[in-house]
Amino acid sequence: MKSSILVPWESEEWKMNIIVRMPNWIGDLVMATPVLADIRHAFPSASITAMCKRPLCDLLLKDPSIDEIFCFAKPENGFLRREERDIIEKIRAGKYDVGILLTNSFSSAWWFWLGGVQRRIGRSKCFRSWLLTDRIEVPEKGAEHEVVSYKRLLAPLQIPLSTTAPKLFFDDSERKMAQKLLYQRGYVEGKPLVGINVGASYGSAKCWPPERFRQLANELLQDPNLFLVFFGDSATTALVKDVVKGLPPRAIDIAGVTSLRELGCLIQACSVLVTNDSGPMHMAAAVGTPLVALFGSTEPVATGPYGAADAVIYKKASCSPCFERVCPKNHFRCMKDIEVEEVVAKVRAHV
Repeated sequence: MKSSILVPWESEEWKMNIIVRMPNWIGDLVMATPVLADIRHAFPSASITAMCKRPLCDLLLKDPSIDEIFCFAKPENGFLRREERDIIEKIRAGKYDVGILLTNSFSSAWWFWLGGVQRRIGRSKCFRSWLLTDRIEVPEKGAEHEVVSYKRLLAPLQIPLSTTAPKLFFDDSERKMAQKLLYQRGYVEGKPLVGINVGASYGSAKCWPPERFRQLANELLQDPNLFLVFFGDSATTALVKDVVKGLPPRAIDIAGVTSLRELGCLIQACSVLVTNDSGPMHMAAAVGTPLVALFGSTEPVATGPYGAADAVIYKKASCSPCFERVCPKNHFRCMKDIEVEEVVAKVRAHV
């Protein structure tokens, strides 16, 4: 539904003040970065604020499309507790002309409404339509890539669908500092480096079995010049330790010790990243690192690495995609059908 609010978009003297509520998951946030670039391209004189949760906001620190990052912590449960009131007051103080909601939650639309954002654009979800001035119908799940779905939210601003790809920005000093973590653990500069991400925040149903990752590591380490680096967050440190236990020193474990920006820099340093459908997968696509992306319970049409469909291994079992956090049949057939040999072959094409 088109808003009835009249806004002088064409006026060169009028500077729009735009706030974009970014998604709450790493992969979703990365897939949403083209929205920021497309807004900047359409309205070069606008002031653009990206609003996102800690620590995800760190990923946008160097993004040239934005003027400000509105970083916040998730409020505790409860109606208009102090933390939520502070967020609403900060939105109100920003005097935003336009707010674009890339999240589907009721609370995000509620904050924009209470914060006095004049034009509020978002998907018709979670009983929040009455809080929006511009309502976008949600396409059927899996019908298109999530990057495209995010871009559709720009239609009320007369911004057409673009080919803009997700992108993350890091500078040379950051990359050098992050790479010290590898050198301190024995990595030899210039040697092929294969990144391995064994986890996925959404749940175990998306994950290739740990024993397969270990078999993959043993096979790849037959090349004496090759190094492996295992990534993971604090929740997957124990899992990674089990996978790397007993492997040669050329298998480097840095799970749980990197910031998000360090993780991005180290992924960028890899020759290739082997990963489940996860945030690090989308980070790799956004920094140009080749991928071997393992899919099972989710749908690569919607959340595969953008612009890298040939990087995906997806067997599409009869029960896939189920989009469950935990395999409801407890057999992980969709992931177990992916053999170590085919993953090795795809990795070796890049090293």
